[in-house]
Amino acid sequence: MTLSIPTSLPPMEALLVPDLPRGPEWQYEPKWDGFRCLAFKNGTTIDLKSKSGQPLDRYFPEIVAALRQVKAERFAVDGELVVPVGRVLSFDDLLQRIHPAASRVDKLSKSHPALFVVFDLMAGADGKSLLGRALADRRVALEQFVARRVPPGSPLRLSPKTQAFGDIERWFGSLGSGLDGVIAKRRDLAYQSGNRHGMQKFKRMRTADCIVGGFRYAARDPLVGSLLLGLYDDDGLLHHVGFASNIKSGERAGLTRKLKTLIKPPGFTGRAPGGPSRWSTERSGEWEPLSPKLVAEVQYDHFSGERFRHGTRFLRWRPDKAPRQCVIGQVAQEAASTLALLEDANVATSPSASNRTASKESRPKPARRTVSATPVR
Repeated sequence: MTLSIPTSLPPMEALLVPDLPRGPEWQYEPKWDGFRCLAFKNGTTIDLKSKSGQPLDRYFPEIVAALRQVKAERFAVDGELVVPVGRVLSFDDLLQRIHPAASRVDKLSKSHPALFVVFDLMAGADGKSLLGRALADRRVALEQFVARRVPPGSPLRLSPKTQAFGDIERWFGSLGSGLDGVIAKRRDLAYQSGNRHGMQKFKRMRTADCIVGGFRYAARDPLVGSLLLGLYDDDGLLHHVGFASNIKSGERAGLTRKLKTLIKPPGFTGRAPGGPSRWSTERSGEWEPLSPKLVAEVQYDHFSGERFRHGTRFLRWRPDKAPRQCVIGQVAQEAASTLALLEDANVATSPSASNRTASKESRPKPARRTVSATPVR
């Protein structure tokens, strides 16, 4: 018998929504801050595939080894690769895994081993497809699969799920900015390969006040293309933390004139933007330093590794805000860890019950918080 589904299978996609759906047909899971991964075991062959279908097995040898230890000859699971560093997940350390040198990958796999958080079973231990069954049935099968076939201490971890909205509020209340968002899935639908019919993602959007410490010109004209954002640390150094480029076309000329009057080195006194020097003649690569006068309120979804993960959205100018009030503390990731959620969900895969109990006792008590978001445009 061989695995009954192809390794080229496209994963389910998620529709980004401004509010989580409600109803008994939905279940909710944490949105993990990692690489989406489909894993296939077919006898001695292990395949890890990214969301785009690219092979990942050479970058995560410890996960390949863990899949070999699962007590099943053939199966397929859907999940997320993450790298914990201390008590938090580190996307920066995860990115370092995509490296051409096998020796570097091997070293990182030992110093900062990955976890594979599984949340769907696409083919069971007999290799037969479960894609046509409802998620509610697949979830029961997944929990049984992990409990019976995944060895204790394995880096394969079961993602928690809930149907109670109160649990989501507790997740956000206790984990704060450590939680990237929530995924809602239709319990009554089959696996929706390649489409967004059965899954929605909610990303909690937040705002921050930042110094505009510089700007880049647009690639094809002498107008501002993006604002370079900065935040002060405890020592008073201004660090570059991200950018905003959603400047209205009708406002670019006037804003460019205003920014030119504020050009003054060094712009950032701590970490500075990368790329060519501002003295370069290539406008697309240079950046102009500004005197720290302008404060902009921006919207963001995630801050980690001392920067905004994605480009932010400019909301408005804040002339009422003193530049020195724009400190990195307003966006710094809270200490609570999303790994605590995995400990709750993994009776079979946690190292010991005593470790789980100690973890729960030291965990911060949840705070009440409303699950809502600024609409995503």
